[in-house]
Amino acid sequence: MAAVDSFHLLYREIARSCSCYVETLALVGAFYTASKAVTLMRDCYSLVRLHFIPRLVYPRDLVQRYGQWAIISGASEVIAKAYAEELARNGVSLILISADVDSVRRAAVSMSETHGVEAITVEADFNRGPTVCKPIKDAIGDKDVGFVINCLDSSLDIDQDFLELSESRVWYIINTSVAAATMITRLALPGMAERRRGAIINISSGGCFRPTGRKAALSAFTAYLDHFSRALHYEYGQQGVFVQSLVPFRVASREDGSGDGWLVPQPRVYATHALSTLGISHRTTGYWPHSIQLRLVQCVPEWLWVLGSRMLSATA
Repeated sequence: MAAVDSFHLLYREIARSCSCYVETLALVGAFYTASKAVTLMRDCYSLVRLHFIPRLVYPRDLVQRYGQWAIISGASEVIAKAYAEELARNGVSLILISADVDSVRRAAVSMSETHGVEAITVEADFNRGPTVCKPIKDAIGDKDVGFVINCLDSSLDIDQDFLELSESRVWYIINTSVAAATMITRLALPGMAERRRGAIINISSGGCFRPTGRKAALSAFTAYLDHFSRALHYEYGQQGVFVQSLVPFRVASREDGSGDGWLVPQPRVYATHALSTLGISHRTTGYWPHSIQLRLVQCVPEWLWVLGSRMLSATA
């Protein structure tokens, strides 16, 4: 009997001494839950404010706000063509720049006839060095360039070890993905800063958020465009130039009207959504399902992401 009384006495003493720790742990748990709830509500509000409200308000006059002309670099890419089409629909004239100008000439004529805007093409192969900048300078001239759209080369999005790339291929990737975006921005930016208006939009990939095995070049160059955009924003945002980094995930490779699911939008659908975020967010996926996808990616540890990408690459 004495042993039983001693046990209850011991239990009461232990419970009394631990009660303060239990209360502390409960307080920490409540604070953590509340912080997660606030973060979730903030993310939901940001999603609605960025991707839904702008599409409900009256369409903006892009020409008056940013300028009459748009330079589209990498104009042969499907996203770049869709973006050019959306700008033309809003009355913006186009300068389409591509190494293969024949692939965009028909699109330029079509957009010009359909939307009643000027559309000119410029052949620029940045593998030829600095001399390629002259025809671009001549095309810009004294035009009121209000948009610069730089689009990453989609041919980078293949599963290939870095050592499998030839030296000539590496130089091609650097010139078309890094040098082209950097130099075209450099050529157009002085006029924008002088007029104190304009928009620079660099379209890379959501791959910049995580290193991906067998896609070293893609991971690196998407990160370059992303950081380049963010740095330019801090340098020239106060001078009226809006710099935006678009980091989409997968977009359909062609505009054929077929549905690829809500996570893989058609280029036209993506361009429409992305353009509505211009002037609101400096860094976004441009498409609300991709924003949800990004949040999920950010929750995945890097080692697990790399492991998953290797498994997908092996089964592809």
